[in-house]
Amino acid sequence: MIALQATGATFSIGEATLVDNVSLSVGHGETLALVGPNGAGKSTLLSLFTGERRPTLGSVTLEGVELAAWNHRDLARRRAVLTQDNQVAFAFRVQDVVEMGRAPWRNTPQADEDEAAIAEAMERTDVLHVGERTFTSLSGGEKARVSLARVLAQRAAVVLLDEPTAALDLRHQEEVMRVTRSLAQDGAAVVVVVHDLSLAGAYADTVAVMDRGAVVAWGPPAEVLTEELVADVYATPVRVVPDPGTGAPIIVPQR
Repeated sequence: MIALQATGATFSIGEATLVDNVSLSVGHGETLALVGPNGAGKSTLLSLFTGERRPTLGSVTLEGVELAAWNHRDLARRRAVLTQDNQVAFAFRVQDVVEMGRAPWRNTPQADEDEAAIAEAMERTDVLHVGERTFTSLSGGEKARVSLARVLAQRAAVVLLDEPTAALDLRHQEEVMRVTRSLAQDGAAVVVVVHDLSLAGAYADTVAVMDRGAVVAWGPPAEVLTEELVADVYATPVRVVPDPGTGAPIIVPQR
């Protein structure tokens, strides 16, 4: 079942077109990775999927209903969002920050799940050991994982993540992408913006390659992440080597 769908979605500011006539969908049980060079339009497209921005032309639907038609509370219960900017101005405890993800379920029967949802999210993101620390005392990587835990605690059916691995070390990059994969296996629809093409190739079901606002390729990683396409879009030569264990494409710059 299709969870999110963009149909001819275009977003412009003045004369600048940041997303150009994109038609793309992601279903429940699927992870879609948005990749492309800086300025390709990935984060802007994600903001159209979240409802933060409305397309200038075309449409974006959630469960077949235009995003603009959803009220804020119902939308918050259906989709969870991790943005690049996850600053917390006050010295909240980590536990309190993760608990904020449960706000959409206040005064509903699902509020009974709060304690379990928070604990599970913190365990999956490896932040249980910093639960009593203040958010402002954490490293950049720890803040990123706590912010992801807040999103996971929401237990939404659609999860939208903008560069969740950007500030993380190698181990936690892999763990975060494994979490996104497990969310999809549990039935969620996941859209993740990621710069590391090898991570996208290893963990996404489908990859959409963006360039200058348009989707130039969309499909299974092994079919989309070819040497010719990646070299053309990123303007740098690469080698694509299949992972010997999984067959997933590993993208290596030619140096």
